[in-house]
Amino acid sequence: MNGSGTELLLLGSGRRVAVEGYGDPGGEPVFFFHGWPSSRWQGALAHEAAAEAGVRLLAVDRPGLGDSDHHPERRLLDWPPLLAEVADRLGCETFRVLGVSGGGPYALVSAWALPERVLAAAVCCGAPPLAERNDVAALMPIYRWLLASYRRRPGVMRRALRLIRPLATVRPPPWAWRLAMKVIPREDAAILAHAGTMERAWLGYSESWKGDRDGVFSDARIYGEPWGFRPEEIRVPVRLWHGKADRNFQWSLAEELAARIPTCTARFLDDEGHYSIAVRHCGPILRDLLAA
Repeated sequence: MNGSGTELLLLGSGRRVAVEGYGDPGGEPVFFFHGWPSSRWQGALAHEAAAEAGVRLLAVDRPGLGDSDHHPERRLLDWPPLLAEVADRLGCETFRVLGVSGGGPYALVSAWALPERVLAAAVCCGAPPLAERNDVAALMPIYRWLLASYRRRPGVMRRALRLIRPLATVRPPPWAWRLAMKVIPREDAAILAHAGTMERAWLGYSESWKGDRDGVFSDARIYGEPWGFRPEEIRVPVRLWHGKADRNFQWSLAEELAARIPTCTARFLDDEGHYSIAVRHCGPILRDLLAA
């Protein structure tokens, strides 16, 4: 799906990490952090925009997802050392980071922990801190249920995800797609109605289940736990983009997060949803990141 070929990097931990390149192979390096549940193949949605912007987009499978080895009980703070080692292997002394949806916290922790290497960070439709949050009305219903399930009985949630794993990669029939388009926000439905966009989004999602049987659970668990750092401590430039029609994470959550980051410039766009902003505005997001 437009990638330059997967690199399986063997790290000092003995675990392998899969990286896919998109965009301009000779361009400015930007590490891409996918959503949940997704994988490095989600980066294909940004391939053309990255090529036009002169960006070498490096999409990384998180541990346990896609072709990256599982790291049980990992924390968000385990990500920056992994990223630094991956960047070393790929010859990137300094770089920028872009996190989409569930990749947002990974972009921010990278900016916080690696200020000497991360030149700037961008977060698009990003997941907010949830561990200490009691009021979850601004989350979509399925996210509320997942968070409540994890808080009450994480073992049950783990087993449930194991059970649905064999079915998660079965492509829904056309009638199911049509039904889904009727219930999601119109802004997102208009984008996902394009066959090419849906195909790339589906590949990213389905490949996430290819990894360890608990990979999707381990990735989800991160969002229900404290991040381990304070956004107020970030010192590198941050660009935050969020649609005001986002129903996954309402824009008020992004507004709260942006206010906590002293180096943040936030852009809230009318008539853009959770998926539409990342696809329609990928070019401007990347160019803005390069200019930060």
